[in-house]
Amino acid sequence: MAWRPFPRTLTPQHASPTPPTHPTPSAAAPPGRGRDLVRTATGRTLDVLRLLVVVARGLGRTVSAVRRWWERTPRERRGPVLIAIVACLLILWLTPYGPLIGAVALAGALAWQGRDRSADAADGGPGEAERARLQTLYEALVPFLALAGDPRPQPLYAHDGDWRRAFTDFAFAEDGRLAHLTLRYPPHFGDGDPESRARLQRLLCARAGRGREYRFAWNEEAGELTLTALPPLPTGVYAQRFVTAPGETVLGFTDLHTVQRTVPVIEDGGGRRDLPPVVWRTGPRSAEPHLLALGRPGAGTTTLLRSIALQALRHGEVLIVDGGGAGEYAFLAGRGRVLAVEPTLAGALSSLEWVTRETERRLLAANRARQTGRDAPEDVCRPLWVLVDRPSVLGHLARSEGQRDPQDLLQVPLRYGRAVRVTVAIADQFEGAESLIGAVRAHTRARVVLGPATPDQVREVLGEAPATTPPPQVPPGRGYARLGTGPVHRLQVPATPNPYDEEAAEPQRRAVMELLTEPMAGAGRRVGR
Repeated sequence: MAWRPFPRTLTPQHASPTPPTHPTPSAAAPPGRGRDLVRTATGRTLDVLRLLVVVARGLGRTVSAVRRWWERTPRERRGPVLIAIVACLLILWLTPYGPLIGAVALAGALAWQGRDRSADAADGGPGEAERARLQTLYEALVPFLALAGDPRPQPLYAHDGDWRRAFTDFAFAEDGRLAHLTLRYPPHFGDGDPESRARLQRLLCARAGRGREYRFAWNEEAGELTLTALPPLPTGVYAQRFVTAPGETVLGFTDLHTVQRTVPVIEDGGGRRDLPPVVWRTGPRSAEPHLLALGRPGAGTTTLLRSIALQALRHGEVLIVDGGGAGEYAFLAGRGRVLAVEPTLAGALSSLEWVTRETERRLLAANRARQTGRDAPEDVCRPLWVLVDRPSVLGHLARSEGQRDPQDLLQVPLRYGRAVRVTVAIADQFEGAESLIGAVRAHTRARVVLGPATPDQVREVLGEAPATTPPPQVPPGRGYARLGTGPVHRLQVPATPNPYDEEAAEPQRRAVMELLTEPMAGAGRRVGR
């Protein structure tokens, strides 16, 4: 049957040319068809071989990963793990089409493990300089973590070894410095020895880059250590009305991942942001009703007490004993709800004697109200804050004059003040810490260390060494805080200068003056009157 073309009048202009009426021999059998068939068969064969290569590579990687996991698994857990694996395989065998589904899933997993990761390494993997830095860090750890005469064929740390087996996770900052690292250490390493830990941390700090703060997280069960470079704490926050509930006091600000809340603050320049605070809770249900702050001269312990005083004036009354006698709290004298500011030994003794009698009076009144089934009187429920700065100086003066040590008068409020909302906050220097009496050491469970301090000094005051390295430069108000048996937090106290100090910044002085209460009608009111 012959093909007849349409008439020219009916053929559209964009139609293709009219094919020939009779096929030519060249159209029936093109000359390069044999070569095309060979090329197609070769390509399909290479695709199959490439798939087999990918699966074989994935099988090797999977076997290596399983072997490493098996070496890390404790011996007492290997039996239950094998039982669980056998049970899963038996369930899969008894399930309809279970072996087929398992085979397909295994082939897919092996293909995924054996994929070409060059593109992933180009996108987010380490570059040449980063790999060199990781290899240098690995070689530095070999003398410290390698075991002489290790019987294993492939030890975790060995000269000219592969750092990929030891470093399971890492990240670099924009400047090329190490920002995060998770490393595995061998089982023979003494992770329970503080000295061994400290030596390893010092080595990592030196190799990861000086001039920054690092946090170390030890996972003894998995045998891993995580190093994280921390950003500096904000120093531009000054005294202000923080969003807190009654009985809560903001000691300062810390890292975001260590606390579970944030508060809005205003920084220098008027910027607003949310920062994580270290909140100290006081009151009858508080486990840390009293506070002790230690530091070096100029570290910011007086600034901390000023910040606490300004926050305490919102809901209670404040009595201040200034053992330094430098007039750092003179701006509070004569203000509403400020009972007294005593810079002398005689005034401190009389004021603390009144605090002792007031605590006893509150205890008796609360006991009578409880026995009669009535609520406690209002004057018993009103918080009373006793802030004592440099009690060691007052104690030295008292001993030289043959008088009573003012710290002895703090025993009653320290022991029984929590039940009647009497809170004591003491600040001193490291040089005077030895003169603190036993009651002060025993009942001040909220602790703060400010200024330059060694890990041993921090451990002696807080009861636990910090998990972070000391900062290269310590600004005023920078240190550590620990509430009871909780973790050790990095701390930056908000700037609270003396508003009468002309060297302080004008916005900070103005912020302190705005937080003060109104002056009383009769300025110079004393506690004993």
